Amino acid sequence: MKKRQTNSIPAPRQSGMTLVELLVALAIGSFLMVGAVQIYSQSRQAFVINDSIARVQETAQFAMDTLEADLRMASNYGMHSRGPAVEGRALVGDANPLALPAPGGCGADWALDLNRPVEGDNNAYGLPCGPLGGAQPNSDTITTRRATVAPVALQGGRLQIQSTRIQGTLFADGVMPTGFSAAESETHDLLVSSYYVAASSNLIPGVPTLRRQTLVPGPAIVDQEVAPGVENIQLQLGVDVDEDNTVDRYINPGDPIMDPTDAAFIPGIRVMTARIWLVVRGVTPETGIQDNVNYQPGDMNLGAYNDQFRRMQVSKTILLRNSRS
Repeated sequence: MKKRQTNSIPAPRQSGMTLVELLVALAIGSFLMVGAVQIYSQSRQAFVINDSIARVQETAQFAMDTLEADLRMASNYGMHSRGPAVEGRALVGDANPLALPAPGGCGADWALDLNRPVEGDNNAYGLPCGPLGGAQPNSDTITTRRATVAPVALQGGRLQIQSTRIQGTLFADGVMPTGFSAAESETHDLLVSSYYVAASSNLIPGVPTLRRQTLVPGPAIVDQEVAPGVENIQLQLGVDVDEDNTVDRYINPGDPIMDPTDAAFIPGIRVMTARIWLVVRGVTPETGIQDNVNYQPGDMNLGAYNDQFRRMQVSKTILLRNSRS
């Protein structure tokens, strides 16, 4: 029996990469890796910059919204908006005519001076109750006085206003004042806050911050941190001096025409609007930034900081809703 013969097909010869091909592949791969790393680095840098800008913008927006809420509703005293119609308000020569339990530190007139729903100190901290963390130099102080928008329950130990459409009275014992009824009047909490810039934040030490002294039950005063990163605040008041319900001029806080004890005082003067400037900065320095902008908020020339913090200056004019007669 013959053996069957098979024809074997030789396997194809396989050759490896040449040195030249390997070098070309490594060069192409290196270029791709360098490009990918560069794109990642640029994307990361853009993210850091955008995040820093967003944080500064958010701080500025939050601080401005907080200030606007108090300024816009200043002189709202419940069912009316006339400070002179509220019994128990601070009077010239008598800061506490009803001997109410006023909060300590800032004085009775700080809480009870309802004739001045908005006031402040120009480029200084002028309150007798000391600033927490030290006040930032060349920054204004803003004080607002108003009542809660919605009626509240009677509460002892808290300064409240009982008001009708034509009159009101301050009290703090939780008992409805004589001459008022629940059917024809409303109870509102008195809200008083003084905003200022402290040199150092409690949350982020070394960073300037917006703070406020605010009235709380007791009655007492609590110093609250509002927005770390706010570096300067400026205020100008649009006032009506001839009682025609329009702004006649803008003045700085503390102007003598607003002070009843000053010879320059204008009777009947009312604050109609408030212009606010904020200078806000990042909480940490950034590489590659040199802030040489000349900042001029309000009447203050802060000059250029020439440091590595990102900053922005914002401003807004706020209409006081309750200022018109």
